Amino acid sequence: MRVEVKVPQLSESVAEATLLSWNFKVGEAVKQGQNLIDIETDKVMMELPAPGNGVLAEIVRDAGSAVKSGELIAVIDTEAVASAPAPAAAAAPAQPAAAAPAGNGASNGAAAAPQAMPAAAKLMSEQGIAAADVNGTGRGGRITKGDVLAHAGGAAAAPASQTGTQPSAEPAARPAAPAVPQPQVALAAGRSANRVPMTRLRSRVAERLVESQQGTATLTTFNEVNMAPVMELRKRYGERFEKDHGVKLGFMGFFVKAACAALKKFPVVNASVDGNDIVYHNYCDVGIAVSSPRGLVVPILRDADQMSIAQIEKTIVDFGNRARDGKLGLDDLSGGTFSISNGGVFGSMLSTPIINPPQSAILGIHATKERAVVENGQVVVRPMNYLALSYDHRIIDGREAVLTLVAIKDALEDPARLLLEI
Repeated sequence: MRVEVKVPQLSESVAEATLLSWNFKVGEAVKQGQNLIDIETDKVMMELPAPGNGVLAEIVRDAGSAVKSGELIAVIDTEAVASAPAPAAAAAPAQPAAAAPAGNGASNGAAAAPQAMPAAAKLMSEQGIAAADVNGTGRGGRITKGDVLAHAGGAAAAPASQTGTQPSAEPAARPAAPAVPQPQVALAAGRSANRVPMTRLRSRVAERLVESQQGTATLTTFNEVNMAPVMELRKRYGERFEKDHGVKLGFMGFFVKAACAALKKFPVVNASVDGNDIVYHNYCDVGIAVSSPRGLVVPILRDADQMSIAQIEKTIVDFGNRARDGKLGLDDLSGGTFSISNGGVFGSMLSTPIINPPQSAILGIHATKERAVVENGQVVVRPMNYLALSYDHRIIDGREAVLTLVAIKDALEDPARLLLEI
């Protein structure tokens, strides 16, 4: 029986995804649950497990292809028997193998035509370049746009020398372009430059950041908080906390609880703009900015105001682990009414965080450092942390923004307020 392998259902906000490298070749045996291929969206990278045992009979869409939800990408034959390891390749002479491309394109071993990323395939089509002529340097030998530019640049060396090496805004978008810069070009002795395409995630992050800057009236207010009370609690109860809950008592649990308490006092900071309406959320879904190997992601703490500090700490640790391993799902990253960005873990002293639309505010946390401060007329040393609250001035006035940050400061400097909800 032939079983179709299709792209899983993507979220409504994700129009398409990109297929990365196939983990199996046509004719190889696969087991149910084994990862056939990684699929990258603008939010996450997810694995596509085999729906059953059998042999990979056909690869319909090559790696690098842009695909949509439900699209057929491969077929598994559950009744076929896997062939011996590459018998044709073993019997074929070394040189003829290079000249005999397999029928399934890039999915059938070293003799196949190289796989090409979508941007690279488009550029090769426009320039009339054969995939077999381009040396792929991408993951799994895939051809990137930079590889095509390098090939075209070498072929156009003569006209390029006449027109100079100044790159244009679209170096190879038009066939008539006289010169195409290479991804690795010797600019001078010991100098070079690399050109690589953005990942889908990086491209989407860039798009949303520009959207935020252009679509909101962003303003940032600052305050400082004495972290000594929280640090004392961690010192006093940290060991017992870890023993009872199996997770370390960090700072983020306190910041999240303090932020939720402040959002309840000033609900407009937890609201969002929808056309000419303001949507007030009666819950706190807090996004926690996490750095991953693929870029910045913001998984969501659902109903964070109802969670204990232990639950918050455990969930954040889980987010961090799954972000590192590329295991975050679309549901983990969808929604959110407020965000927290902790640049302090990298040593940031002060910054103005960018709002994550359609949210209307974001809290920026920075490194805690000992500073000289004045208390009761005396200069003392305290562990201080600068807080920043960026907010959309279209619906949040300065008064609400400032008082929200003051409420967060007060809760952190007197954690008993969180227990008593005052």
